[in-house]
Amino acid sequence: MPAISAWRAALAAFTLAACSAPGLAPAASAWPEKPVTLVVPYPPGGPTDIVARVVAQGLGEALGQTVIVDNRSGAGGNIGADMVAKSAPDGYTLLLATTAHAINMSLFKNLGYDTQKSFVPVSLLTKGPLVIVTRPDLPAHSVSELIALAKQRAGQLTFASSGNGQSTHLSAELFNTMAGTRMVHVPYRGSAPALTDVMGGQADLMFDTMLSSMPYVKAGKLQALAITGAQRSPAAPDLPTVAEAGLKNYEATAWNGLMAPAGTPPAVVQKLSASLQQVLGRPDVQQKFAAQGFAADWMTPDDTRRFVSDEVRKWAEVVRASGATVN
Repeated sequence: MPAISAWRAALAAFTLAACSAPGLAPAASAWPEKPVTLVVPYPPGGPTDIVARVVAQGLGEALGQTVIVDNRSGAGGNIGADMVAKSAPDGYTLLLATTAHAINMSLFKNLGYDTQKSFVPVSLLTKGPLVIVTRPDLPAHSVSELIALAKQRAGQLTFASSGNGQSTHLSAELFNTMAGTRMVHVPYRGSAPALTDVMGGQADLMFDTMLSSMPYVKAGKLQALAITGAQRSPAAPDLPTVAEAGLKNYEATAWNGLMAPAGTPPAVVQKLSASLQQVLGRPDVQQKFAAQGFAADWMTPDDTRRFVSDEVRKWAEVVRASGATVN
C-alpha cells in the first residue's frame, strides 16, 4: 500500500508539472503567444483597410501581442475570406468581414466558403450608411429628381461600384428595385477608380462610403444627394436620408465585423470579444470611426451570428429581385 500511495503521489506531481509547463499549457488559456494576423480582403487605403488598422492597433494593445494587417484582395472579398476559412482554427488568423460577405452567399454561384458555416463570428466592429454621389453636372439634385431622371432615361444612367457584390453595388440594386428604375451597374476594382470615373463623367453616380466620397463632395467635385441609413449621419447632418428624400422605407448600411475560422476554441473567441469590447469603447477609437461616417458597434458573438444571418437573408432577397449574379 505505501508503495502504491507513493506511486500515485509521484504521478500526480508529474501531471501537475506537465500541465504547468509552458509548452504543454492549453492553447486557449495561453493565447496569444505570438503575433495575430488580421486578413483584410481588400486593397490598402480603402475604408475597410482603415477600420482594420484602427482595430489592429487597439486589439494589439489589449492582447499584448502585435496584430498584423494582411491585405489579400480580389474576387469581391472572396480571396481573403477563403484563405481564412481554410486557416488553422487557432485564433492566429482572423478575417475582417464586410457586408459583401453576406451578399456573396447568394450573388456568387461557386464560393469556396460559407459565411455562416466556415467562420465563428466574434463581434461587429463598425456600421454606417453610404452616400449617393453624382457627377457634378448630372441634372438631378435630389433623390426624387434622380428617380425621375432614371425613369426618363431608362437603362441609360450608370452607377459605379467598388466591385461586384460590394455594398456599393447591392445598395444601388436595392434602390433600383424599390424605385422601379433601371440604372446600369459598372463595377470597378475599388472605390478610388470608381469615384474618379464619376467625377470625370464616365459614370453618372455611385453609392459609396462617406469616408471615400465626402472629401470630394466638400471640394465640389461630386454632388451628394442623400445617405442610405435610417437616420442622418453626424458626419453630414445636412444630408437627408434616402427615405426622407423620397424613397420610403429604403435603408442600407455598410458594416465591418471580426470573424475567426470555424472550430476556433470558445475561450479564444471570448477573449477576442472582451478585448474588442474594450477597444470599441475607447473614445479615441469612436472618434476615428465617427470622422469616417461609421459608428463603433460591439456585439456579443451570439448577437453577431444573428446579425449576419439576418443580413444574408436580406441581401439574398435583393439579389433575387435584381437578378444580379456573378459566376
